[in-house]
Amino acid sequence: MAKKPAARAEFVLFDVSYEDGSQRSNRRVPGDILGGLEGDGPARDFLEAQDRAIAEKSGIAATPIESLRRSKK
Repeated sequence: MAKKPAARAEFVLFDVSYEDGSQRSNRRVPGDILGGLEGDGPARDFLEAQDRAIAEKSGIAATPIESLRRSKK
């Protein structure tokens, strides 16, 4: 019997600029945390949490996010 396809998670892509001048493009943020009165504010919190987790594992301090904007598709 064939399996039903799993529901696909929708992501929104963001370009992130850091205070040290570095940039990361196409950072994925789950679409279900965005919207409402906060707009894209939860994306910053999500990406900062990801950066902290990576920094913790690598032992290199996380660089603060200067700005972020939705990627152009």
